[in-house]
Amino acid sequence: MARNAEDILKEAILLETRGKAFYSNVADKCDSPAAKKIFTMMAEEEDEHIEYLSKQFINYTKKHSFIKPDAPKENPEETVVLKVLTEQLKKEVNAASFEAAAISSAIDFEMKAVKLYSDRAKEATDPNEKELYRILADWEGEHSKMLHELNDALKEEIWYDNNFWPF
Repeated sequence: MARNAEDILKEAILLETRGKAFYSNVADKCDSPAAKKIFTMMAEEEDEHIEYLSKQFINYTKKHSFIKPDAPKENPEETVVLKVLTEQLKKEVNAASFEAAAISSAIDFEMKAVKLYSDRAKEATDPNEKELYRILADWEGEHSKMLHELNDALKEEIWYDNNFWPF
């Protein structure tokens, strides 16, 4: 069944709202200060995505067209902060912890968002809609990449900590 633009926007807003709830809930439950900060940052980004999509939804329901999307606001300090937090996280968390399980679950969540946005960017005929979903797919792709790097770092730590290497 083909989904219309309004249905996709609703699904996207719901997905982002669920992501925010997930990340906020995980942040509240984390023992690791680094993990708490990372998940709080993720929840804040989901808020930005909700706002980004909500503006489009409001416009679309009134005018049946998409607004030319603004590029997301990049925070250059965020990359540095995430590197520091990753190092801190490796010291505070083991690969079998709640935080590590949450990172693994978050990867699946972000990949679902990337797929939704990438697929819609391919299907859309409105150039502004195409651009909106391409931007969102890239944005979520960056989240996924960061989470994969955190997950890989934790896996490496447990392999070294437990002498799993065969050499």
